[in-house]
Amino acid sequence: MNQVAPKTSTAVSGTAPIVLNSLPNMPIILAKAAIKSGSYKVGDSLPAISAEWQDMSLDVQHLAQYNQICGFAEHKMPATYLWTRAFPLIMRILVSKQFPLPAMGQVHLSNQISVHKTFDISKKITITAAVAHSKLSSKGLEWTMQLTADVEGLSVWSSQSTFLHRCKTGIERNSKIIENADGESQQWTLAKDLGRRYAAISGDYNPIHLGALSAKLFGFKQAIAHGMWSKARCLAALDAVTPDSGYQVNVNFLKPVYLPSTVNFYAKPEEGRQNFCLYDSSGEHRHLQGSIS
Repeated sequence: MNQVAPKTSTAVSGTAPIVLNSLPNMPIILAKAAIKSGSYKVGDSLPAISAEWQDMSLDVQHLAQYNQICGFAEHKMPATYLWTRAFPLIMRILVSKQFPLPAMGQVHLSNQISVHKTFDISKKITITAAVAHSKLSSKGLEWTMQLTADVEGLSVWSSQSTFLHRCKTGIERNSKIIENADGESQQWTLAKDLGRRYAAISGDYNPIHLGALSAKLFGFKQAIAHGMWSKARCLAALDAVTPDSGYQVNVNFLKPVYLPSTVNFYAKPEEGRQNFCLYDSSGEHRHLQGSIS
């Protein structure tokens, strides 16, 4: 097989931003996502599509519901919360005619969040999502979505998610280093309906999270937990050692968390950062690994 050389590219500019003034109709967007196909050709650069939600107000009751399902204190502003507020922008970009990838089937590989400043949650927030750089790997096209949140002109929060669009590239796969679980541990039992309950709060009604029957249509034996719920739940377990601002949380999503299931959480401080990981009950499969720095 001829190999396609790995390359990194930035998104192609020239696309007008999508501007939202209120929460879009998510059922309509999700319906569009279910039927949208893609026109991507290996080697093409992605268009620099962006979307902006101006003057967004935070719903204190919604925040409390989010905190409850993720394990945070009721009035906490978790690092992961604004990602759920940005999710409609992400979906609006994915269903755009200018975006050449299918809206469904994009695999969330990693997520980085930086909490720059604390802010008054009664203030209006402007959230922006933009397609950033991409690169070819052995599994396909890895591309990133950059998110930012501003309050009164100041950047308070930012995030970068890397997704995978599976396609043949001819690039050889690198071997992975398997790490052993280490540190203080907790065991969590995850309910069968966790995906549906989190979807009701996050707006992410991807069928792979809702039930076994719908998940099997996409190749999963059972429903799987949302990756961003897993990250949030890990952060909730580390809330006592997490500062209010001036920190970054990185996570790599490795293997799906099936529902229902029992998982083991491990945390260990090391070299100025707090490392953590999530394993299945057997200790053989690592679901995610991350760090707070």
